[in-house]
Amino acid sequence: MEEVQSYEARDIQVLEGLEAVRRRPGMYIGSTDVRGLHHLVYEVVDNSIDEALAGACDRIEISIHPDGSVTVVDNGRGIPVEIHEQTGRSALEVVHTILHSGAKFGAGGYKVASGLHGVGVSAVNALSEWLEVEVKRDGKLYTQRYERGLPVTPVKAIGKAKGTGTKTTFLPDSEIIQTFDYKFDALVQRFREMAFLTRGLTIHFLDERDEREMSFYFEGGITSFVRYLNKNRTALHAPIHVEKRVDSAMVEAAIQYTDGYSESVYAFANNINTVDGGTHLTGFRSALTRTLNDYARKNSLLKDNEPNFTGEDTREGLTAILSVKLTDPQFESQTKARLGNAEIKGQVESVLSEALSRFLEENPRSAKAIIEKCLTASRARVAARHARDLVIRRSALESSTLPGKLADCSERDPAKCEIYIVEGDSAGGSAKQGRDRHFQAILPLRGKILNTERARLDRILKNKEIQALISALGAGIGDQFDLSGLRYHRVIVMTDADVDGAHIRTLLLTFLFRYMEPLIENGHLFIAQPPLYRIESKRKVYYVYTEAERERLLKKLDDSKVSLQRYKGLGEMNPDQLWETTMDPEKRTLLQVVIEDAAAADRTFDMLMGSSVPPRKRFVQTHAKEVRNLDV
Repeated sequence: MEEVQSYEARDIQVLEGLEAVRRRPGMYIGSTDVRGLHHLVYEVVDNSIDEALAGACDRIEISIHPDGSVTVVDNGRGIPVEIHEQTGRSALEVVHTILHSGAKFGAGGYKVASGLHGVGVSAVNALSEWLEVEVKRDGKLYTQRYERGLPVTPVKAIGKAKGTGTKTTFLPDSEIIQTFDYKFDALVQRFREMAFLTRGLTIHFLDERDEREMSFYFEGGITSFVRYLNKNRTALHAPIHVEKRVDSAMVEAAIQYTDGYSESVYAFANNINTVDGGTHLTGFRSALTRTLNDYARKNSLLKDNEPNFTGEDTREGLTAILSVKLTDPQFESQTKARLGNAEIKGQVESVLSEALSRFLEENPRSAKAIIEKCLTASRARVAARHARDLVIRRSALESSTLPGKLADCSERDPAKCEIYIVEGDSAGGSAKQGRDRHFQAILPLRGKILNTERARLDRILKNKEIQALISALGAGIGDQFDLSGLRYHRVIVMTDADVDGAHIRTLLLTFLFRYMEPLIENGHLFIAQPPLYRIESKRKVYYVYTEAERERLLKKLDDSKVSLQRYKGLGEMNPDQLWETTMDPEKRTLLQVVIEDAAAADRTFDMLMGSSVPPRKRFVQTHAKEVRNLDV
C-alpha cells in the first residue's frame, strides 16, 4: 500500500509575488506555445495603446530582434518613477513586480484601459529571462533592469531626455516559453486591428529576423476597417458611421451591407475583441432589427401580410465594427471574451437607432437596397428552415438512418470517437479497411462539395454531400449548431496531397468555418497529413511528408538502390500503409485547425472562395513559390 502524504498547514504553499506566474503561466498568458509568446508582446503593446486611448500617445514602434527579444517604444507620458507611498518603492518597480498594480484600478491615470486585470507587464516581466525598461519623463531618462521578474538594478536617472515615453525590451524565458518562433502575419493582423480601432495612431512593426516591416495609420478608424473587410465584396452603399458619448461611455459603429451572404460583425470593448459578444452587441443587434423593420413598415416596403424581419434577416451580408469605450468594463472571464455591463446595451441601442434611422431617411436609394436585401434573406430563410429541418430530422433518427456511405465506429462515447472525412470512394475504401473500427468512423465524399461562400443556406442544404456531413456529425448547422450533439470529438479532414485535394479541403473548411464555427473554436477540427513519398532502401521502408524531408533522407541514405514512390492520392496506398502513415494515433501527424483572428479568417475565405477574381489571382501569384506539392 502506498504511503499517504502529509497534509498539514506546512504543506500549503503560498506563492509570493511573481512566482505564481512562473508556476502557472497558462493562467496569465493562456499557454506557453506560440500563442502565449504573442500574448507577451500584446500585453506590453496594450500598455502603449492605453496611453493612445488617453490621448497621450500617437506612435508605437514594435521590433523583434534576431535573438528573440522584443522592444516596444511609445511616446506616451512615461511610467511614473517617483516613490509609491504604499510600498515605499519606485512606481516603475511596483508596476513591473507586483500583480494587480497600475493606474487602471483607481480613478486617476486612465479613463479607459484595455488591460484591466493588472497582470500585464508584471506577468511579462515574470516570464522573461530579462526585461529592461527606459522612461523619458520630466526631462530625464530613467532605467531599470529585471531578471526573471526580480529587479537587479535600482531605478536610476542616466541622463537627459527630450519628450516623454516608455521603451520596454524583454527576452522571454526559454525555461518556460516553448518557442521563440514569432509569426509575423499573426502579429501584423493584431497590430492592424489596434490601429483601426485607435484613429490617428501610427503603429510601426519591424521584424529584424528577416527585415520585414509594416506601418499602420488609419485616419478613417473603424470606417477604414469596414472598407478593408469589404475589399473583395460588392457594397450596397457607403459605410454608415456614428460616434457619440452617452454618459461616461463612448459608442462608435461603422456599418456597410454587401451582396454577400455571410455576416461579418466584430465587437470591441476598450479595444479588446469580445469574441463572445456581450451586452454591447445585444444592443447593436436589437437596434438594427427594430430600426429596419420600422423603416420598412413606414415606407410600405414590407406588406401587411408579411412577417417582420428577424435578426438573422437583417444581418445577412452585413459587415460592421462596434467599438465601445467604458471607464469600468466588466468582462465575464479572464480572457475578456464577453462584456457584461448592463447599461451599455441601452446606450448602444439608442445611439445606433438614431444614426441608422437618419441614414435611411436621408438616403432612400441605399435604404431600399438594404430592405430588399433583408426581404430576399427572409424568403431564403423560410426555405432554408424547411431544408434544415429535413436534414436535422434525418440526422436525429437512429444510426440505422445515418448516411449509407458512413462507416461508423462501435464506440458510443463521442469523446473517444473520431471521424475521417475522406475524398473519393477509392480512398474511402482504403480508409474503411485500414481503420480501427472500434473508434474510427469514415465518411467518403464524392467529388467537390458546393462552394458555400457563394450560395445561400437553402441551396447549400440541398447538396447531398453536405446533407451526409451534417447527418454524420449530428450537431446541426448554423444558429442551431449544438456541440452537445456532436457524435465524434475529433473531426479529421483527409484529402489527397495534390491541387484537387487542397481545393476540396478549402471547400470543406469554408463550410465548417461559416456554419459550424464552434467545431473549430472548441478544438474538434483537424487535418490529416498523408505522406508524399514512400522510400525503400536495403529492405527498410521510410515515409516522408515534405520535399525537404525527402532530400535530407536521400542524402543520408546515399544509396543508388533506392526505390522511391510518390503518392498522388490516398487511394494509391493499401489499407495497411494508410493506417501506418496517416491514421495510427501512435504515429500519425494531425494539424489542429484554429482561428487566431476571426476577422482575418473571414477576409481570407471571402478572398479565396468569393466571386471577386483579381484578389484571388494576386494571392496565388504571391504565394506560388510557397507551394509544396504541385501536380502538373
